[in-house]
Amino acid sequence: MQEYDVIVIGAGSGLDIATAYNTKGSKVALIEPGPLGGTCLNRGCIPSKMLIHRAELLSSIKQSEKFGIEAKLENVDFTEIIKEVNNTVQRDSKAIKNGVESSENYDLYRSKARFVDNKVIDVDGEKLTAEKIFIAAGTRPFIPPIKGVEDVNYLTSSDALELEQKPESLIIVGGGYIAAEMAFFFSEMGVDVTVVERSERLLIREDQEISEKFTDIAKEKYRVILNTQAEEIEENGEKRVYLENGEVLEAEQILMATGRRPNTDELGLEHTEIETDEQGFIETNEYMEASIEGVYALGDIAGKHMFKHSANLEAQYAYLNSIGEKEQVDYRAMPHAVFSKPQIAGVGETEQELEESGIEYRKAVHKYSATGMGMALKEENGFAKVLASKNGEILGVHIIGPEASTLIHEVLPIMRQNGEIEDIQDTIHIHPALSEVVGRAFDKI
Repeated sequence: MQEYDVIVIGAGSGLDIATAYNTKGSKVALIEPGPLGGTCLNRGCIPSKMLIHRAELLSSIKQSEKFGIEAKLENVDFTEIIKEVNNTVQRDSKAIKNGVESSENYDLYRSKARFVDNKVIDVDGEKLTAEKIFIAAGTRPFIPPIKGVEDVNYLTSSDALELEQKPESLIIVGGGYIAAEMAFFFSEMGVDVTVVERSERLLIREDQEISEKFTDIAKEKYRVILNTQAEEIEENGEKRVYLENGEVLEAEQILMATGRRPNTDELGLEHTEIETDEQGFIETNEYMEASIEGVYALGDIAGKHMFKHSANLEAQYAYLNSIGEKEQVDYRAMPHAVFSKPQIAGVGETEQELEESGIEYRKAVHKYSATGMGMALKEENGFAKVLASKNGEILGVHIIGPEASTLIHEVLPIMRQNGEIEDIQDTIHIHPALSEVVGRAFDKI
């Protein structure tokens, strides 16, 4: 049996831990069957945002007339766009791999890990063990048990980022973050997009006012079918989706954007005392420790927050706690963003969550169009929404509109330090910068 100081399963945020131990001179086994860099770099946020930026450029060109600029769009080379983005991602992943392989303290295993005992892992028949094991094996697309799904060559989000030919039409099943971003990209590329969502609006987990506004905007760009779900899909030349409401949809491609599932079912955890919840996520305590001493889980597979930035935070704490600096993970002011058009960003409680909890609150909303830069951008839909307690504690901030993912950062340090609304109100905002939309929302509350 091969003994190591540390075993890390997954080379996304787990790579941060492997690197930290490698720097200390520890003998590290890094297990990653896929491209190094994890889902974010290879199949998620990095390639998708590179593609979405190109969609934003297309959108700006198409809307130039409202600014008195006549622009002509000559061509969109879909195949070259996909190729260039994936080449960039592959180059970065290869650079990570070369760096790992060049280190004398690393052993890189390029196959799947499977536990055969509490701290014993099998990789292609070779047994590995270590005092400290970090599980950062992530998630994969969840495919619901729709009739006929096993017989149809559908797309997942990973497949959609690697399409070599632009489809003429696309049905997206699901109405969450991935669906919103992919619908924006493909619709701007000229694809006839239909989104099917079982809830009453898209992005149902967002603050309701944000979600309602986004749904209204989406309906102007592509077809949105709500309050129904796919009952059956089939492929016979064209692909068909049979809806619960009796409607039948046809398209060249179907994209399943129905959530993520943890990869725990592939790790052989049944041979260990590592506990998982009902959905299969590894249960951890406030220190990211699993139910076996010396075993930690982080990132999507731990099911706390499904963001790359939260995974990086958890990697930092898991490492520190593994070397004896016992600190509880500080999730205060955990933000998120949706990189569609319009962008969405949020932090803290939504208004519906406050109402359900019976918490007294006050709120204020300020429109982009009521600021100088919002007027310059001709932004008619965007707004910032602030939720605060009666005594001035910031409970939540939600933004829809240009640069929302950047604007939200004004409130994050304040919320991390348990600050209050006065801390934003007392801040001098550059006029007429877009950040005024946040400042003025706080001035109103």
